[in-house]
Amino acid sequence: MRSKFSKSAVVACLLSAGVMSHALAEDLTVKIGFAAPLSGPSAHQGADVQHGVEIALAEANAKKIKLDGKTAKFVLVALDDAGDPKTATQVAQRLVDEKVSVVIGHYNSGASIPASKIYAEAGIPQISPSSTNPALTNQGIKTVFRTVNDDSALGRYAGSYLVKNLKAKKVAVIDDRTAYGQGLADEVVKAVKAAGGAVSVREFTNDKSTDFNAILTSIKASKPDALFFAGLDYQAAPMAKQMKNLGVAIPFMNIGNLPNDDFVKMAGDAAENMYAWNYGLPLQNMPRGAKFDKQLKDKYGVGVIQSSPAAYDATWAAITAMQKAGTANPAKYLGALKSVTFDGITGKIQFDAKGDLTAPAATIFQFKSGKWNTLEVKRGI
Repeated sequence: MRSKFSKSAVVACLLSAGVMSHALAEDLTVKIGFAAPLSGPSAHQGADVQHGVEIALAEANAKKIKLDGKTAKFVLVALDDAGDPKTATQVAQRLVDEKVSVVIGHYNSGASIPASKIYAEAGIPQISPSSTNPALTNQGIKTVFRTVNDDSALGRYAGSYLVKNLKAKKVAVIDDRTAYGQGLADEVVKAVKAAGGAVSVREFTNDKSTDFNAILTSIKASKPDALFFAGLDYQAAPMAKQMKNLGVAIPFMNIGNLPNDDFVKMAGDAAENMYAWNYGLPLQNMPRGAKFDKQLKDKYGVGVIQSSPAAYDATWAAITAMQKAGTANPAKYLGALKSVTFDGITGKIQFDAKGDLTAPAATIFQFKSGKWNTLEVKRGI
């Protein structure tokens, strides 16, 4: 039986298949690694960071960026490190095995620091939008960067503010004994003393505890003028409640992932008068902050919590470097990442020799009369 397909039709089909095959060959899959706590008490923070990365990747894919002579398709490889150092190293090895071109993360300093060694050995750049312990970039690892300022600066500001602005002669300090909390508390203690104040008591807990009554009772007996806690919002909230119940009526300050609405919901009326130093500018002071917040609300039903703008900037730092080098090969674009400069959502993105921002900012807020109020903004620290 003679085929009903003409010779010209067969040729057309072959040509069409060839075009499709050629088009597919023009696509280059670029894997973007991501690691943060996506479960547990900090899951809302991890999701916030992931949202920032996803918005950046969606924009990059819409631009049809050419890398290695092909149209890059950026694909997210997101893994849950639970905010745990041991899990973080396992996650890091999985991302290396996935052959990602960059890792955005980790969220916690305690996770980023051990994971950074694994990425360094594989030659994969790591850009954290939230890990603030100075030790991360003080290791001398060439593949480590961050789009957030470190705790040495925030600790100086917090300690000085407690003594000079809040007139606290004696300050009680508590940390969560993580790499983040302990390192930050050390910086605050040094700054309090440098400003002429004294540390009435130095206590620590762990990052799982929510009962601080014994510690707070001890602190109350030392009669401090203010209390500083180096830990995350899910612990700062019950601590604020327990301070109120015990009658510890002194200024309470935190640095980390405040201010946010989740803390206010968890702390209730105990949130009133809470002081919070934050990494970066207030959202309303960011040139594209309002637009970015709306993007998140439209897509996820929730706006910026804390680190999503810095995660967006971290992602674009990597993509910008890849564009500059014309490749997603980490070994070839790492040099471009070291010299990248652009205006991000959080401000100017440019790295120094260690991988830190050259001109980071910091802000102190107070929760009063139902909202977070900006008290002071520091720039170029």
